[in-house]
Amino acid sequence: MAFLDARRFRGHHLATVARREQVGPHMVRVTLEGEDLTGFTAHGFDQWVRLFLPRTDGPTDYSRVPQGFGIAGALKYLTTGSGVRPPVRSYTIRELRPEAGELDIDFVAHGDEGIAGPWAQRARAGEQVMMIDQGRGFDPDEDASSVLLVGEESALPALLGILRDLPRSTAGTALIEIPEQADAQEHEAPEDVEVRWLPRKEPHDRPGVLALEALRELVPSDGARLQAYLAGEQALVAEGRRHLVANGVPKKRIVFTGYWKVGRAAL
Repeated sequence: MAFLDARRFRGHHLATVARREQVGPHMVRVTLEGEDLTGFTAHGFDQWVRLFLPRTDGPTDYSRVPQGFGIAGALKYLTTGSGVRPPVRSYTIRELRPEAGELDIDFVAHGDEGIAGPWAQRARAGEQVMMIDQGRGFDPDEDASSVLLVGEESALPALLGILRDLPRSTAGTALIEIPEQADAQEHEAPEDVEVRWLPRKEPHDRPGVLALEALRELVPSDGARLQAYLAGEQALVAEGRRHLVANGVPKKRIVFTGYWKVGRAAL
C-alpha cells in the first residue's frame, strides 16, 4: 500500500506554541495555534507534517522553508546553508481541531538527546514554528478482515490516531511498546481491536525489541486479507515486515515506515 502523494499537500502553515503538557513520563504534548490552522485539511489516521523548529543559536528565518517537501523542496532545503535554515523533523498530528485553529503534537522526551524532544520540553508560549502538511500513510482497504498495528513510543501518536479513526466494526490487534507502563495513554480503539501495551523492563532498553518479539509470536490466520501497519525504529519495521511476508501477508497490505534508526535521526 502506497503513501498518499506528499506533493499534493503544499504550502506553509505558521503556528505559535499555545501550551505544553507532560502526558507521560517520556512524552510531551505541545499545542499549536494560529490562523493558518483553521484551514488545515484533516486527513485522519496517521496524518503527519514536516515540522520546522526555531533555531537555538539565533533568529529563525522561515523564508528558507520550501513550499513543498518532495524531491525539489528537500534539495532546496538541504542546499541552504546549515547555519541559517530552521531544523526540521517529521511528526504525526496527535489531534487536529481546525475549528479552533489548534493541533497537538506529541514528542518523545529523552532529556537533551536530539533536536525536537529537547525543544518540546522547553517550548514557550508564543514561539513560532512552521509546518508542511504531508497527508497520511494509512489508507485501510475495505476488504480487510482484520488489522495489525505495531510500533514503539515514537509511533504512539500514529497508532492512537489510527485506532481513533478505524471503522467501529474493525477487529484486530495493536502491539504498542512503551518505556514504562505509565506511558500508556487512553485510546479510542474499536471494541474488537485488542490493544496490548508492552512496557520495557528498563525504560532505556533498546526500543522495538519487545514489539518485535510479540509480533513474531503472531501467525495471521488470514494473512491474505490482513491490513498491517508497522512504524518506529527501523529494525522493528524491517524485521516485522519480513515476518509478516513470510507468513502470507501480501506486501501491498503492509504500510511500513522507519521513523528513525538507533544512533541516527531522520528528516
